[in-house]
Amino acid sequence: MLNENVTKLLKENMWDLATCHDGNPNVVPVAFKDVTEDGKLLVGDVFLETTLKNIEANDGRIAVSVYDGKNLEGYQIKGKAEYLTEGDVVAAFKAMVEKMFNGAATAKGALVITPEKVIVTTPGSENKKEL
Repeated sequence: MLNENVTKLLKENMWDLATCHDGNPNVVPVAFKDVTEDGKLLVGDVFLETTLKNIEANDGRIAVSVYDGKNLEGYQIKGKAEYLTEGDVVAAFKAMVEKMFNGAATAKGALVITPEKVIVTTPGSENKKEL
């Protein structure tokens, strides 16, 4: 589902995660993230309290926005998120966060997002096209 351009953009840029519950939208930037070889999106949970509450209340529904601020290439990825509190993915994010914050913060878990739709947000004729 994620083509080479989408994957490259995801690996090189920050993401915004969007969730909603009871009509209250929430969006947060994330820097601790990765893309798996099979196209799942991984996010380390450092400060995702409202995001996690919304995911739990909304059957895992989530949207991810990523874009290049220089050329405006962008994509919105809609899918379902699962929350993990243990395993290799969580351990990797814990090590990454603890190193960056010199032990002052850690990752409490990780989101594993399975993409269901990828939508072009780049201005132009392809805008709103579903890949």
